[in-house]
Amino acid sequence: MSRDLSGRAVRMKRLARAARRFGMGRAIGLALLALCLLVRYWDPPALRELRLRGFDFYQVLQPRQATSHPVVIVDIDEKSLKAYGQWPWPRTIVADLVNRLAALGSAAIGFDVLFAEPDRTSPAVAARSYRGLDEETRRRLEALPSNDDVLAEAFRNAKVVAGQSGDGGAQPPGRPLGLTGFALLGPDPARYLVSFPVLLGNIPVLEQAAAGHGLFSFRPDRDGIVRRAPLAMRAAGNLVPALSTELIRVATGRSSPLVRANEGGITSIGIPGYELPTDGNGQVWIHFSRHDRSRYVSAKDVLDGNVPADRFDRRLVLVGTSAIGLLDLKTTPVDGAMPGVEIHAQVIEAALGRAFLSYSLFAPLIEMSVTFLAGVAIITLAPLIGALPLLVAGALGSAAMIAASWLMFSREGVLLDVTFPLLASLAIYAALVFFNYFREQAGRQRVRSAFGQYLSPTLVDELARSPDKLVLGGEERTMTVMFSDVRGFTALSETFKDDPQGLTHLMNRLLTPLSNAILDHRGTIDKYMGDAIMAFWNAPLDDPDHEANACEAALEMLSRLAALNAERRREAEERGQPFLPIRIGIGLNTGRCVVGNMGSDMRFQYTVLGDSVNLASRIEGQTKAYGVPILIGSATARALGERYALVELDRIKVKGKNEPETIYTVLGRAGDATAEAFARAGAAVSGFLRLYRARDWDGALAALAAARAAPPGGGIDFEALAGLYEERIAAFRDNPPEPAWDGTFALQTK
Repeated sequence: MSRDLSGRAVRMKRLARAARRFGMGRAIGLALLALCLLVRYWDPPALRELRLRGFDFYQVLQPRQATSHPVVIVDIDEKSLKAYGQWPWPRTIVADLVNRLAALGSAAIGFDVLFAEPDRTSPAVAARSYRGLDEETRRRLEALPSNDDVLAEAFRNAKVVAGQSGDGGAQPPGRPLGLTGFALLGPDPARYLVSFPVLLGNIPVLEQAAAGHGLFSFRPDRDGIVRRAPLAMRAAGNLVPALSTELIRVATGRSSPLVRANEGGITSIGIPGYELPTDGNGQVWIHFSRHDRSRYVSAKDVLDGNVPADRFDRRLVLVGTSAIGLLDLKTTPVDGAMPGVEIHAQVIEAALGRAFLSYSLFAPLIEMSVTFLAGVAIITLAPLIGALPLLVAGALGSAAMIAASWLMFSREGVLLDVTFPLLASLAIYAALVFFNYFREQAGRQRVRSAFGQYLSPTLVDELARSPDKLVLGGEERTMTVMFSDVRGFTALSETFKDDPQGLTHLMNRLLTPLSNAILDHRGTIDKYMGDAIMAFWNAPLDDPDHEANACEAALEMLSRLAALNAERRREAEERGQPFLPIRIGIGLNTGRCVVGNMGSDMRFQYTVLGDSVNLASRIEGQTKAYGVPILIGSATARALGERYALVELDRIKVKGKNEPETIYTVLGRAGDATAEAFARAGAAVSGFLRLYRARDWDGALAALAAARAAPPGGGIDFEALAGLYEERIAAFRDNPPEPAWDGTFALQTK
C-alpha cells in the first residue's frame, strides 16, 4: 500500500513539473485554439458572411475577364419602354421580337420575364371591353387569334425557354406547368437542393409551346449579395432546372439534365458535355466579370431592325430588363446593381467556358488544419521568443497564407478562406500577449509585495520595471552589510515592565526612522530581530557606490535617533518622568556574499549569507566597548577613502576567525563644520595606537590619560576607549605578546 501511494505521489509530482514546464500561457492558447476550431466547425452566420466578404474582395481585385460573349441580352430598357409603352407589352410585340430573333439565327431564346396572366390587349378581350362597338366589329375581333396564341406560335417556331419563378405568394391552383425531366444518379437530391415553396409559371398555352422551362429565381446570401447560382432547384415539390441550364440544353439539343449526388450532397449538375461540379446544394460559385454593356442590345433596336445581321447568329439570347422601374437589379461582389438577366448570362458564359469558381467540400478541413498549425506554432514560439519577433514571424506567416489563397484563386479558381485562420491566429497571439502582460504585471506586483517591506518605493518601482535585474535563488556579489542594535535594551525595557504596549510603541517609533534612513539610501532591510536591524546594499539592484550609501544611512540613523531622543526628552520633562536616552551601535562590513531566496519549500526569505555578514555582526557587537556608535571593516573603509572622517581604532581577530580585521569608526563627512574636532580626535587615537603597537605601555597610558582628561570631541567616548585599552595593557604587562605581534588583539567574546 505504501509503495502504491509513493508511486502515485511521484507521478503527481512529475505531472506537476510537466505542467509547469508547459506553462499556463500555452494551456490558455490551446484552449482558445480548440474553441476557435469548434466555432469553425459550427460555422455561425457571421463567420460565413466574413468568409464570403473575403471571397468578394478577391473578385473585386481580379474579376473574370470575358473574352467573348456567347450570350446576347435583349434588353427591355428605358428606350424600349418609351417607344413601345410600359411593360407588359402586348404579346404580339413580344411575338414580333421572338420572330425577329429567330430570323437572325439565334440558337435559343430564354425569357427572364414571366407571362403569368392572359394578355389583356388580345382582340377578344378588347371586344368585351370596348363600348359602342357594332356587332360586326365585335364578331370580327372575337374571331381573331389571341395575342397569347400569337406568342405561342412564335415560341413553337423558335427554340424558346420559358422562364419560371420560385418567388411569390400562394401556389396557383390547378394550373398545368411545363416541367423538364431529370436523370438522377445517386440518392434523391431533393433534400439538398435550394428550395422554393411555390412555382409560378406562364399561362398554359405558352408553357406548352415552349421548348424548355427554367427557373430564373436566385437565392442571395444573408447580406443580399448574389454569389452562387443554382443549376437546379426544388420548387413546390418539383425538380426544376435553372434558366441557364435549360437554355444550354435546348440550344444544344441534348437530353434531360443529369444530377449526381452522394450522401454528402450534390456533386455535379449539367447536360452531357456540360456537366459542372457544384457545391452540396447544387450551386456554382460565379466568377463575375464586371457589368458590360456590350452584352446588351435594346429590344427597340431589334424590333426596328437596327442590329447587324450577324449579331445573334448561333448565339444564346436572354430577354430581360435593365429598367429600374421593373425591379430586376441584383447586388453582386463586383457591382452594386447588376440586372438579374446579366447574372444568368454570366452563368452561361462561365458554364460554356468552364470558368466557375470552386469551394471544395474539403476546404473547411484545409482551413481548420491551417488554423491548427498556425495556432500551435504561435503557442510553441510565444514563450520562447519575444513579442516583436513573434509578431514579425506571424506577419510573414499571414502573408504566406494570403499569398497561397490568392494564387489558388487567381490561377486555379479555387476558393480558400484565410480570414478565419488569420483571425484565430490573431486571437491566440493577442491572448498570449495579454496573458504575458498580466503575468508580468502580477510578477511586478509580487516583486512589490516581496520587496516593499525591505526597499524604498523608488527602488521597488525600478525593480518592478526591470525584473530581469533580480536574480532569485542565490547570487554571489560584493555587498555592504549593516547590523544595528540598541545598547542597554534590557535596562530600557525594564522601565516599561508595567507597560509592555508602551515598549512596543517606543520600538516602532525607533525602528521607523532608522528603517527610513536605510531605505532612503538605497538599502534593503533583511530582517528585524527584536530591537536590531539587519540590512544590506547592492542587492537586489546594483549599487556601484553601496559602501558610501551604507555609511550615509548610518550617519542619518544617528541624526534621526538624536531627533527622537530630543523629542522624548521634551515629553518626559512635560510628564515629570525620568528620561533614559536610546543609544545604538552600528556595524558595517563589505565583502563577497550570497544573496537570494533562502529557506524551505514552505517558507523562504530574500536574505544574504556569507562570512562578511558574520563579521559585520561581530563588528557591531564591539561598538559599546570602543565607545563609538559606528564601526566599519577595512574593506568598507578602503572604499570610502577620503570622503569621510575615518579613524582607525584597532586591529582585531573576532572569535571564530583567524584573519585579523582593522576596524574604523566614522566620525562624519569630510569637510563638515566639525572637521576640526574630528581631526583632533583622529590625531589623539592614532598617536596612542603608535605607542600601543610599539609596546610602549607607559606612553600609551599617558596618551590615553591625556585624551580622557581633555576629550578632543568628534564623537568618540574616550572614557570607554581608555578603559578598554587600560585593561588590555594591564593584561599584556603580565603576559607580554609574542615578539612578532603586530598589534592584533584576539577577541574572546562575540
